[in-house]
Amino acid sequence: MIAIIDYGMGNLRSVSKAFEAMGHQAVVTREARVIADASHVVLPGVGAFGDCMANLERYELIAPIHAAVQSGKPFLGICLGLQLLFTESEEFGVHAGLGIIPGRVKKFVLEPPLKVPHMGWNEIQIVQSAPPFAGLATGSYCYFVHSYYVEPVESSVIATVTEY
Repeated sequence: MIAIIDYGMGNLRSVSKAFEAMGHQAVVTREARVIADASHVVLPGVGAFGDCMANLERYELIAPIHAAVQSGKPFLGICLGLQLLFTESEEFGVHAGLGIIPGRVKKFVLEPPLKVPHMGWNEIQIVQSAPPFAGLATGSYCYFVHSYYVEPVESSVIATVTEY
């Protein structure tokens, strides 16, 4: 069973429906026991970094997230869910993250004609294999909608990159 972490905001229903459409059992939860018992864990996106971290603390989800990651079970952060795994973000000020992946979430500062948010199809380059990208090759196109990017301390955590 896939546990989708409910921190009071985010694209919970669309993530849940996507897993159901693929034939997987998924449950939206705030319960530490459900997260611990899940075979896979998803931290979805949508929201402001600081507000999301406050909600993770309010709902006592920080320790269960750390435990899930440390257990080695598959863990997927989607959009803001990925960003929350980092040490800090500069979204609307500097906010501490979960600190699971050392690094920082940074806002795009771009010259015209590039716009923020970055929205559209971009080619990815595979840096190292990772389950979410199984079946994709360098040069495959993925759709992006984001105003921030992650800058990890260690390049060994990078699976794919794109140029914007």
